[in-house]
Amino acid sequence: MSLRLFDSATRTVRPFEPLVPGQVGIYLCGATVQAPPHIGHVRSALAFDVLVRWLRRSGNQVTMIRNVTDIDDKILAQSAAAGQEWWAWASTHERAFTAAYDALGVLPPTYEPRATGHVPEMVGLMTSLVERGHAYVAAPGEVWFDVRSWPAYGELTNQSVDGMEPAPEPADGLAKRDPHDFALWKAPKADEPGTASWDTPYGRGRPGWHLECSAMAHRYLGDTFDIHAGGLDLRFPHHENEQAQSRAAGRGFARYWLHNGWVTQSGTKMSKSLGNGLMVSELLEQAPAVVLRYALIGVRYRSMLEWTPQTLIDAAAAWERLSSFVARAGEQTTDLPEVELPAVETPSAFTQALDDDLDIPAALAVVHETLRAGNAALADGRHDEAAQTAVVLRAMLDVLGLDPVAWQTASDDRVARALDALVAAELEARAEARAARDFATADAIRDRLVTAGVAVEDSPTGSRWTLS
Repeated sequence: MSLRLFDSATRTVRPFEPLVPGQVGIYLCGATVQAPPHIGHVRSALAFDVLVRWLRRSGNQVTMIRNVTDIDDKILAQSAAAGQEWWAWASTHERAFTAAYDALGVLPPTYEPRATGHVPEMVGLMTSLVERGHAYVAAPGEVWFDVRSWPAYGELTNQSVDGMEPAPEPADGLAKRDPHDFALWKAPKADEPGTASWDTPYGRGRPGWHLECSAMAHRYLGDTFDIHAGGLDLRFPHHENEQAQSRAAGRGFARYWLHNGWVTQSGTKMSKSLGNGLMVSELLEQAPAVVLRYALIGVRYRSMLEWTPQTLIDAAAAWERLSSFVARAGEQTTDLPEVELPAVETPSAFTQALDDDLDIPAALAVVHETLRAGNAALADGRHDEAAQTAVVLRAMLDVLGLDPVAWQTASDDRVARALDALVAAELEARAEARAARDFATADAIRDRLVTAGVAVEDSPTGSRWTLS
């Protein structure tokens, strides 16, 4: 069975066939960097990280574009309330998202474009829509998409225009032709900084959210590409509007639409506005990053993930069983050759599970069945068999971004960096004490390092250290 994916546009599970065999283009709606990330924000990146890993393991070259929305109404409002420049506010939270992605083992995208870096592409798309009669200028800097001009509007979410909620009215009361029309370009407000707007043939302003993604997707993936992905809450109006304006401009746009479910608490979507947002930084203080990753990918990507106090506990217990077996199997067999995990054949049931619209619960069932077989081999003294089973187990976990050896190596790297920084600080304090001829303090620092297993060697050019 080849890969099959649930296409939100057709509401069916379809065989996935790339536009160009062996090459896959994916556009993932990334973060609007108005605040630090909670786990609801990063679930999308994690869900489609598994898709990228599986596609690449299956021999495809994947171009993954994950954008950053670094200007919008909320960023401007929140930065103003905090007394900061909007671009500094956005940059701070963009770094927080990047740190969260890195901590959770999300592979870096092929490119991560910022909206503010693609204004010329947006103006070009907007100009095409105006010239084709699908957009109009209501006032200087105010450009709207005319939904009635595009008969297919609503096809992504299976709605008729008359049955939709109207798009929000402009704050200054400028009339639109139709209450469902949406903004392509917004005129600057009196209280907004001048740096948050750009000159265009239609007046000075800033982009509408929907225009940003269509322009960036086209810039990096072309007129037509394979997969557009994002959270379920983006289907309408964001993705509906993206598709309408892109196709109205003569572009094929996305061939498959994939949407991940929400993280919920007591059935309610996780949201900062509701006060139920669990910040990634807070959860990383409670559990290792790999445990949080396990917890967030443990259900199928398009299912809701109900978060409870037990979620991390269960994930931690599962991870301990997996990582412990891999470690014990490695200790029992020392002559097992190094292997490239992508070349290791995974069990057919695991392959079938992931090919079935990324059925991760079914894939994890195969993982734990393999774990039980490996533990039985260890218990019976069949150490070579256990070691071979550990390799297969690692190959499956690698697809999920959960290979224990890789996580241990990453952890070791972090420990090494932390140790280097701490010892460097101690040596700097010792050098300052010696310069002040406070030899008692300098000797005490050296003795403290020696006791910790750090050997210090002085030379004319400074002090060096090694682990003794």
